[in-house]
Amino acid sequence: MKNIKNELLETCRKFVENRFKTVQETLHSYENDLQSETKSSAGDKHETGRAMLQLEMEKTSQQLIGINQMNAVLETIDISKNSKKVHLGSLVFTQKDTYFLSISAGKIVVNNEVFYAISTSSPIGKLLLGKQENEQFVFLGNTVKIQKIV
Repeated sequence: MKNIKNELLETCRKFVENRFKTVQETLHSYENDLQSETKSSAGDKHETGRAMLQLEMEKTSQQLIGINQMNAVLETIDISKNSKKVHLGSLVFTQKDTYFLSISAGKIVVNNEVFYAISTSSPIGKLLLGKQENEQFVFLGNTVKIQKIV
């Protein structure tokens, strides 16, 4: 199980790294567009174009903040820590799905098994935190039983 958790953690790190690269490229593209907008436009159209680009750059900068927060969460995960209660870094097996409490990275396949990397602040993450094996909770109208926590 430690190998699976390690692979899940590495996949989450790669997910964050890829998002960071994409956002950096987008920001760089906006900066280039802003410079060309300055050189080629005039009047009100110029000001509107610049304002729109600056808004997009601000949104992209906010995404960078979120990426840094995800990185910080990943740095705090200790996959060697075992507990009878669900915590950050837990692998939680239910009768339907298996969750890795980390960041919201979605579906991850390891050794042909499907896992869902979820944040502790996601709706299901909040429900899982602190639960123990054999406990049940209701999610989206369905009763879910925790079978195993690793």
